[in-house]
Amino acid sequence: MSESPGARLRAALLSPLTPIWLVVFLLPFGRASELGTLLCMLGAILLFARDRHVLAGHPGARLGLWLWAAYFLAALISAPDAIEPARSWGNVAAYLRFAPFVVYVCFAVRREARLNALYLATGVVVALWALDAWVQALTGFSLGGHAEAQRISGIFGAGDLKLGPVLASLSPFVLWAARRHFRRTGLIVAMLFLLGPILLAGSRAAWITYGIALLAFFWIETRKPLRFAAWALAAGVIGVLAMGVAWKTSPRFDARMDRTVAALHDTTHALNYASSGRLDIWRVAARMIAAYPVNGVGVRDFRYAYPNFAPAHDEFLHAQACGPGEGACHPHQLVLEILSDTGAIGLLLWLAAAALAVRVWWHADPDSRRRAFPATVALAITVFPLNTHFAFYSAWWGLFFWWLLALWCAALHADVPNAAPSAMPRMRMRDRLRGA
Repeated sequence: MSESPGARLRAALLSPLTPIWLVVFLLPFGRASELGTLLCMLGAILLFARDRHVLAGHPGARLGLWLWAAYFLAALISAPDAIEPARSWGNVAAYLRFAPFVVYVCFAVRREARLNALYLATGVVVALWALDAWVQALTGFSLGGHAEAQRISGIFGAGDLKLGPVLASLSPFVLWAARRHFRRTGLIVAMLFLLGPILLAGSRAAWITYGIALLAFFWIETRKPLRFAAWALAAGVIGVLAMGVAWKTSPRFDARMDRTVAALHDTTHALNYASSGRLDIWRVAARMIAAYPVNGVGVRDFRYAYPNFAPAHDEFLHAQACGPGEGACHPHQLVLEILSDTGAIGLLLWLAAAALAVRVWWHADPDSRRRAFPATVALAITVFPLNTHFAFYSAWWGLFFWWLLALWCAALHADVPNAAPSAMPRMRMRDRLRGA
């Protein structure tokens, strides 16, 4: 007899999955999410203490470590001659925590039942955040306090405008859970339910991210080009109507759209205003890359190098949003972040890691792809290069990125039979993983 959704949710909360789930649950509370990371690191240490050859039994963990090596080496190579060497070396040391984290995730999520329980638990948390955002949109209040002047901020609070991007990046888990448990009707309801908060959160990057996620689910739902086109067209019409209603009824959305449509004036100043100054940041990033093409200015040193390459009238120099004497905090674009922080060497390492990930996915069997579908979509839309981004080498978004990446590696290899014993102390762990 199959487990009920409630039983799977309880299994996620009262199992080795708990530290992994805590990372997501604590995301709105800043560095508190590192508690889950710490617990996962301790779990990985116990794994190696039990069997030092543990990696031989899990290809997903080995894949995760190869991807981590590219991420880590790019940062490491940038540190010796960084603009602020002490800070860069400190950041490099902090990235070490992602190696045991990815190993623990892969071993904890080695069965499909556990993977589905974690998907469901994540989807429930994200749905609750979206519900809280709806309350804030209607009343002005949420668990995170008052809404920000130009957008809703939900549980993250007006001082931390991450609601839109996080909801969009994690939306595949809500859509997957709705489709799995309530079929096509549930999927459509979930799509509409998430649409409002993502629109009103005011992040144009999140709109793009969510749009790509919907296209992925449309294709899986239809599997035929004409039906896919019909679904995409219907979604486009609904999206335009939703934006029209929000534009007329929400002062926050109206202010955000006024900034957006300024781009139609087709002048450099208008485009820069519409992009919230991104063009200025990207020009400075281009100068930085030209001056430090090999290994960049140092991981997370963009803000410290910024004043050396920005014109005197640059708005980010005067705003001092990141600190006195600093400029913009990061390039707000993944490729530019890699090039400016870690140079051409860093970009080559990232491209090698991306090629490895695509190759593994391409050669995976249909069952593996099916299992990993929500995690694959979430990871792909988060790193989609034709968009703006948070900093992937920052503490918070870096952990978010590695949570998705570790879950993806685990999902592709969550193929241990569900009936296998969960604890057999006298057997080697690699034998247990093979279902012996």
